[in-house]
Amino acid sequence: MLTETKAPKNKKQEIIIPEKTLLKAYQLMTTARAMSDLYEERSAITAKYVHACSRGHEAVQLALGLQLKPQDYLSAYYRDDSILLGIGMKPYELMLQLLAKRDDPFSGGRTYYCHPSLKRDNMPKIPHQSSATGMQAIPTTGIAMGVQYLEKQNISPYKGTDKPVVICSMGDAAVTEGEVSEAFQMAVLHQYPIIYFIQDNEWDISANAKETRAMNAAEYAKGFTGLEVRSVEGNNFFESYKTLNEVISIVRKERRPFLVHARVPLLGHHTSGVRKEWYRDDMAEALKKDPLPIFKKQLIDLGFDENVLEDIELLSKKTVVTDFEKALASEDPRPEDLFTHDFAPTPITEETGERSPEGKEPTVMVDCALFAVKELMAKHPECLLYGQDVGGRLGGVFREAATLAKTFGDDRVFNTPIEEAYIIGSTVGMSAVGCKPIVEVQFADYIWPGLNQLFTEVSRSCYLSNGKYPVSCIIRVPIGAYGSGGPYHSSSVESVLANIRGIKIAYPSTGADLKGLIKSAYYDPNPVVIFEHKGLYWSKIKGTEEAKTIEPDENYVIPFGKARMVQEINPKDTQLLTMTVITYGMGVYWAKNASKQFPGQIEIIDLRTIHPIDEEAIFTSVKKHNKCLIITEEPIFNTFAQSLAGRIQRECFQYLDAPVFVIGSENMPAVPLNSLLEQTMLPNAEKVGKMMKELLEY
Repeated sequence: MLTETKAPKNKKQEIIIPEKTLLKAYQLMTTARAMSDLYEERSAITAKYVHACSRGHEAVQLALGLQLKPQDYLSAYYRDDSILLGIGMKPYELMLQLLAKRDDPFSGGRTYYCHPSLKRDNMPKIPHQSSATGMQAIPTTGIAMGVQYLEKQNISPYKGTDKPVVICSMGDAAVTEGEVSEAFQMAVLHQYPIIYFIQDNEWDISANAKETRAMNAAEYAKGFTGLEVRSVEGNNFFESYKTLNEVISIVRKERRPFLVHARVPLLGHHTSGVRKEWYRDDMAEALKKDPLPIFKKQLIDLGFDENVLEDIELLSKKTVVTDFEKALASEDPRPEDLFTHDFAPTPITEETGERSPEGKEPTVMVDCALFAVKELMAKHPECLLYGQDVGGRLGGVFREAATLAKTFGDDRVFNTPIEEAYIIGSTVGMSAVGCKPIVEVQFADYIWPGLNQLFTEVSRSCYLSNGKYPVSCIIRVPIGAYGSGGPYHSSSVESVLANIRGIKIAYPSTGADLKGLIKSAYYDPNPVVIFEHKGLYWSKIKGTEEAKTIEPDENYVIPFGKARMVQEINPKDTQLLTMTVITYGMGVYWAKNASKQFPGQIEIIDLRTIHPIDEEAIFTSVKKHNKCLIITEEPIFNTFAQSLAGRIQRECFQYLDAPVFVIGSENMPAVPLNSLLEQTMLPNAEKVGKMMKELLEY
């Protein structure tokens, strides 16, 4: 039996929903309902960990899930368990996550119910999903961006007409988040193949639509030229299926963005921890829109046997109970499981290649970086560069991307809007489809809007997806004070990023190190932030000439967590007191110049990377000299430098003849514009020399 439904107004051909699809939808809808019922009945167990369910949203979610294909990408949020059933997940698998079990297929018991990450050949791909409302919009738009990029470069694995679509599922309340706007802007600007699937139940948690928005998502989206909008009654399976069938077909063919706005009732609790009876006064009205009895009546009206439908419902309930008992009995995570998948293994474990090839002239640091990126892009078509002002017209405000757009074209090197969150967060999606993005934030001072994405999405993806989705990207960030840049172009921010677990951080001080670390970062499957001190880019500051180095060869790489010995001293060769300096970036040159006052007494270690850090080199040097000075450009209170001092004192206490000294900038809120005030705030060789003298004489 085939059931025909009316076609959309702009379609001549009717959409026919096969009987088996309708029965499958009913079976899954009753399964989802049985799950939410059981979770409530067994709340003493299920409420141990916070969960939500799709009760009231089931019809439109199944209308979507049943139409997705293995080549598609899905971002499903915390109320989307019916979508997951629709793509083929079993109740048992979802319950493993509900109960935080070891075999949870998404995260191994690390994250909440319906926070999926999935990489199966026979199902849509689901990169890691966070709990932060609306934050999925940028990474998922990054997926669509990557899909489009691979197609334009003719390196997509999908060559036919059945091309992938990208689904970004969100609640309507999430659209008020500013980062959603950034995603919409990029999607329409570049016409990405993405569908923003918005479920509008008119509730945030206890705040309703009248309190929190001036318009719904469909109305809001109409302000984004090029984002086509459809609205549906999401509690009607037939209407939802027809509309989504049309939209998915268009996106597969025409490769442009849509927003589907579905009105749905919220029939369950916000979450198990925030119960509906605490604040809802509209439940009687909401229950009239329950999609399950509506769908059942529609099927009966079409001639389906009511007894058959009731048998399906009974079987669904039985399956759910059986799966729940099985999930309850499954193994919990083991303590040692905590320590896996913080990073994916990197192939770069040794320094290889030629650091100082013969016959070359010293090269400024900024050009070493440029040549590194140029070599990578020439070798790897999946590599691309984007950010603010990096395109062909300028090539970066520091000319760090000069000539790249002209060499590789505007599809591979291009400008973005002023959207730091998008620049950083899109790397999650780009990486998930197999691209390798190198992105730039114009100044460290402007990284703050991107920290939400860096912390919430980028840094945690590998760990919370149980290793399935490490984010492979390079985030380049010019940093530091130079030439009276003032309070918004001079900040040092490494301590903030050092507190974000799950990212690697480089801070080189020479051109050779910058090139070697960029190459290493490219082949590392994890997210890497590279701080590049703009005062070292051209070695224009007196005393920084050694930042200019011979450019290493194309194969030169430096493993992360391997410090560089800048100046080695053997205490056995002198009767003088000695000490070690641990530093990075501009601190290397303050130390080197200050050490001239104390010939044969100062060993200098350049960390090169802040995470991971070379503890072996640090502790060996400290134990050799018994005194240690740490130099940073940051104000020192509550910083990475102070933390490092604490680690040294913990590990080397019995070897120390003095406390570990730390010198940095003055503890003021910002670097002033006036050059005299700037000099007063920052360390320099003279200030460092005075502290060296104090420590040597301690």
